[in-house]
Amino acid sequence: MNRCPISYEPCGDDLYSARGMRLISPSLKVLSLLKYSAEELRNEAYLRAAKMSIQGVQPKLSAVLNIKMGCFDIADKYGRYILKPQHHIFAELPQNEDLTMRLAATTGITLPLHGMVYSKDHTLTYFIKRFDRKGQKDKVAVEDFAQLAGMNRETKYNYTMEKLVKLIDQYCTFPAIEKARLFKLLIFNYLTGNEDMHLKNFSVIVQNGKTELSPGYDLLNSTIVLQGNAEEIALSISGKKRNLNADLLINYFGKERCSLPDKVIDNILNTFITQLPHWPQMIENSFLSFEMQEKYKKLLEKRMKVLGL
Repeated sequence: MNRCPISYEPCGDDLYSARGMRLISPSLKVLSLLKYSAEELRNEAYLRAAKMSIQGVQPKLSAVLNIKMGCFDIADKYGRYILKPQHHIFAELPQNEDLTMRLAATTGITLPLHGMVYSKDHTLTYFIKRFDRKGQKDKVAVEDFAQLAGMNRETKYNYTMEKLVKLIDQYCTFPAIEKARLFKLLIFNYLTGNEDMHLKNFSVIVQNGKTELSPGYDLLNSTIVLQGNAEEIALSISGKKRNLNADLLINYFGKERCSLPDKVIDNILNTFITQLPHWPQMIENSFLSFEMQEKYKKLLEKRMKVLGL
């Protein structure tokens, strides 16, 4: 019996469940394989890279949903979705990212619609709906923190988490709320081994008259992919990128640098304490291979002990 890579529920002999397709669109009744293999998608991403407004290590393609034909179509303009195929070097990134985003959702981190679809070679491709678009052509005001800091793609790691807090104070409408969100994201990324949260992976969005942190994106366990990497965080905290601990993350960053009250920090940590017991089963229910699942759970257990959770 198949499992739907969008809803994760059993779907018999079908590739997708009806509920999974409805999550993408209530009008979607059929969803066909992508017209490209993983290798062809990577080639298309390379050829179209200059036209994409979103870049990074992972190959990415802009796409639109063709409800009439029941498929995603690659589009150079007005794309509402980003597609990320299997990487030619780093294993199982789509499965990894989709799982990590699902874990984030359990903690109340705001996320766009996301899931996975099958390419024509039946490999899984990750998709995420763009939150910087609305309607057919309109753009939403979004700026990543590299833009806010006057940095670029080459210098996106040359910054600190302390300076990130100052940018929130400078640009966000309600900084205290956004600093609590940043703290929760920091704890989540540490627990899930996301050591690649550089400046371009944080953004602010302007909506409903407020400037606030955007929904989460690019959340994945890079530690189990980049084997042997000693760094635990992309942007240093108190000058450190490794050997992080509870005192540094919670007391120094959360309480001192973010100025969060004890009650706010306790509520955030209690959210993790409540949800963490469910994570191993979610990892086992994911589309990761057994080997990757074991690595994910082992790292999670280690990080939980460091934080005392």
